[in-house]
Amino acid sequence: MALVVQKYGGSSLADADGIKRVAQRIAATRKAGHEVVVVVSAMGDTTDELRDLAKQVSPLPPGRELDMLLTAGERISMALVAMAIANLGFEARSFTGSQAGVITDSAHGKARIIHITPGRISSALADGAIPVVAGFQGVSQDSKDITTLGRGASDTTAVALAAALGAQSCEIFTDVDGVFTADPRIVPAARRIPRISYEEMLEMAACGAKVLHLRCVAYAKFYRMPIHVRSSFSSKEGTWVFEASEAEEGEVDQPIITGVAHDRSEASITVAGIPDKVGVAATMFRAVANAGINIDMIVQSTSSVTGRADIAFTLPRQDGQAAIGALHAIQDAIGFESLVFDDRIGKISLIGAGMRSHPGVSADFFGALADSGINIRMISTSEIRISAVVDAADLDEAVSATHRAFGLEDGQSEAVVYGGTGR
Repeated sequence: MALVVQKYGGSSLADADGIKRVAQRIAATRKAGHEVVVVVSAMGDTTDELRDLAKQVSPLPPGRELDMLLTAGERISMALVAMAIANLGFEARSFTGSQAGVITDSAHGKARIIHITPGRISSALADGAIPVVAGFQGVSQDSKDITTLGRGASDTTAVALAAALGAQSCEIFTDVDGVFTADPRIVPAARRIPRISYEEMLEMAACGAKVLHLRCVAYAKFYRMPIHVRSSFSSKEGTWVFEASEAEEGEVDQPIITGVAHDRSEASITVAGIPDKVGVAATMFRAVANAGINIDMIVQSTSSVTGRADIAFTLPRQDGQAAIGALHAIQDAIGFESLVFDDRIGKISLIGAGMRSHPGVSADFFGALADSGINIRMISTSEIRISAVVDAADLDEAVSATHRAFGLEDGQSEAVVYGGTGR
């Protein structure tokens, strides 16, 4: 008998019929002889609706109270799923994140899991019950307050719980049939990837692929926990995320490119007219870091005429005003001339372990964008990734053109999006 952790996203639990369908899948897993632990997201768009409601009440709700509100969505789901399972003749017990032993730091809205003490989950399994755990939430180790882990982090809850329980695998159920070579909403001819390495999946998640949460993949890689991404709306095989050696097993001809990812959630800030002096960049980025903001791509250019530099960087759009405030606070100390904020950008990324040993990938990528009349504003690379920032209006065409240029189309069938937003 294997222990399996299954996570169901909001689109899978959007209504009563969806909850009943999920319960039937859970019951079928149990009937097949497996122990199963379930992690659930909030129903449909509940989290967004609660967030909007909070903003109607308060333009800047306190983080502690916002977390308390947002965790209600998963609590509703866990209770309803447990009821539906009980209706099928199996005992089910619902648990909040804190009851499940998910211990976090105290950063409201973006807490990180410190460790998991799943004593109550293990006890429920020993009693023959099916534990149903609210994802996306935990309890602060220091303050004992309820915390949330960030958008989409029920994936992370599931993988961390699977690791703590020593599960055989973690199944992530969503509204698409696995991980595709591009977002099926933009490229209907995108091809399902049967097996993908943690390394490539980390790059895809970091570059905007919403099918898996970034920290979920990082946890899985650290604990070597296999992830099975599949749809709750079909019985298709889905995508397995493994160690690179396992993902490549049986592959005679590994593709150069695994997929194309895109991200609409970033903005750029250009700091213009910076004195060309030692330590200025460090001071500038330390101020941004102290504001709790992560940055992504950085480009610097220096004028031979003025001797001053311009530095442009990308960051999450929601952090734009905070970053501008932090930079304005040090403008006199640094002596830069101006700031330019642009939230009309999009990032496209080409990912594939095969590009390590194949020259010309960058040329083909940039050529595909040029042939479509798309201007590149910033470029960033890693060993297995090339990213470019383009105008937001050009992003969909950039994804489609790149996907065609590298021959990633399925050519036989269209990818199906069953509903929701892909979470």
